[in-house]
Amino acid sequence: MGENDDDGEIIEHHDDEEMEKRNTPRNDSNSFLESLTPSERDGQRSTQPSHRLLAYSDALISIIATVMILPVAHTKFQNNEELKDSIQLLLTTKIAVYLMTFLIVTVAWAAHIRLFQVIESIDDTLALLNLACMMLITFLPYTFSLMATFPNNILGILLFCACVIVIGLIQAVIVVYGFSRPFLLNKHIQTSGNQAYYRRHILEVIMRVPIMCFFAAILSFIFFQLSYVLLAVIIFMPYISQSLKWIRDRAIGGQLDDTPDSMLFYSYHPSEPLSKERVEAFSDGVYAIVATLLILDICEDNVPDPSLVEKEFDGSLIMALQAYGPEYLAYFGSFATVGLLWFVHHSLFLHVTRATRLMGLFNTFSLAFIGGLPLAYQLTHEFPPGSRNELEAIQISCVIIFFAGLFQLAMWVTALFSERETLHPYVRYGGREHAFMFAKLSLYPCVALGTFFFTCILSRFSAFIFHLMQIAVPFAFLLLRLLVRVTLAVLRWLFCPARPDVGNTPAEEDDSRLPFNDIVT
Repeated sequence: MGENDDDGEIIEHHDDEEMEKRNTPRNDSNSFLESLTPSERDGQRSTQPSHRLLAYSDALISIIATVMILPVAHTKFQNNEELKDSIQLLLTTKIAVYLMTFLIVTVAWAAHIRLFQVIESIDDTLALLNLACMMLITFLPYTFSLMATFPNNILGILLFCACVIVIGLIQAVIVVYGFSRPFLLNKHIQTSGNQAYYRRHILEVIMRVPIMCFFAAILSFIFFQLSYVLLAVIIFMPYISQSLKWIRDRAIGGQLDDTPDSMLFYSYHPSEPLSKERVEAFSDGVYAIVATLLILDICEDNVPDPSLVEKEFDGSLIMALQAYGPEYLAYFGSFATVGLLWFVHHSLFLHVTRATRLMGLFNTFSLAFIGGLPLAYQLTHEFPPGSRNELEAIQISCVIIFFAGLFQLAMWVTALFSERETLHPYVRYGGREHAFMFAKLSLYPCVALGTFFFTCILSRFSAFIFHLMQIAVPFAFLLLRLLVRVTLAVLRWLFCPARPDVGNTPAEEDDSRLPFNDIVT
């Protein structure tokens, strides 16, 4: 009995050790824990999930990217001033600053995504390093504003280059720190025998931008125009390098990828995976901020002065508010547009299983135009009814909405070319939701384009046509599924009456269909 009792105590003690090992963060196997030194075990116990840090970073970057539209949206126009001349002036200054700032910030955000796809867990040191990186990223729009306002002064270039260099150095420190504590890395790199390769490759990619910015800063003292060219190359470098690589591979034949384990880390390939959750979080932040900016304008500009109400309207607040009728109509129409474009974006990513770098690029372009909707709201009620400026303002709004929806459609088309990896079977080519998804993504580009041409033909009724579009689109979304089913039924009856209903095809058969890119080929 005594021997059995000892065995029972040993078993109980062994179970306690197993439970302790299971509760240790980032523990995949007993052998992995045994390979760690005592200091590494203590460090692993201090790790934290990175979800909240990433959510905070996404929110911060989406805010700083979107609020740059405020100087553009709050530009005041004179009624006797030609809108074309004003827009040309804006395009050379404020709109250019907004678009380039949005692109710069989203490029930094994409680099942040790639970095924390490699490092999945954090500790206090990484959290503080990330805060320093965020502080500099949020300062980038100011440096670019200086560059745009004082293009002949090199101070803006030097500040911008200094920020980018320090951001790159901080990211390099994060990489070195993460690889010195492998339990912070993602599972694939933890179990890989090529950690040295990954560390060297990631550091080489990260340090390219700081090195180029260093040369751009030096060139600014010699020939500052060339510095601007070099900075533009830095922003678009991933896409330029991939285009050159594609041309080279087509010219001399395909080259084998020398990345170990067939993994895409910092490859800048269009199919390089991006975190779907972070793309959704960043996009939701932009949509929410744009919707909030709309109501800020209402609160700021559409509250009458009490003394004016008493003097001109005999204390009747209802009569005083009637003068703001066009502003209220423009607000509700603009909010509905923002909300429905978010709804389309949500519907798309509901069926996306994996986001890619090229999809992220089109998403950035779409969000940049979404950020321009406060400008569209401001323009649609700025000018007298029936004036030439009102017509041009409405047409500008149609263009903004058109491109915002078009780039959403481009994301879906991009996903179709690798649909087996990126899309749910129901929305792939031939899937039962394919036609409905196509109609949902095509609705806003088609309606905006149609409204633009109708306002060109019936210019006297441009405001009525535009507001009718804003009111009709929500009802079109409600009836869209019924309209798609009726249209498909009519088309089948006319052209292929004997063909079985594709919508009733079981989901299991979807995988047997040809991918979209094979059909195009």
